[in-house]
Amino acid sequence: MALGIIEVFGFATSIIVADAAAKAGNVEVVALDKNKPANGDAAEVPLIMVVKLQGDVASVEQAVEAGSNLAKQRGLFITSYIIANEAEDTKKMAKINAVGRDKFNILEY
Repeated sequence: MALGIIEVFGFATSIIVADAAAKAGNVEVVALDKNKPANGDAAEVPLIMVVKLQGDVASVEQAVEAGSNLAKQRGLFITSYIIANEAEDTKKMAKINAVGRDKFNILEY
């Protein structure tokens, strides 16, 4: 198993990146997370989002490449990482997210 992380600017970007990544590789989108910069309350500071994916190494590599390329095309890519054979604690931390803890309302169907 592997963990893929794609960091981008904007909530909408994170959604389309997650979609592109999921379509490109046999991966599970385990979380979308926001990463608020220190001066994140300033209006001119864009929201930073992290897309977290899990699957086999080859699938995660494909998914991260596809998602990253989409964000790069839009000029909204920050960075990406792939952790092969992640530790059990890392798997648990990957599912932690801050989305939904403030102004976001998540509806489950």
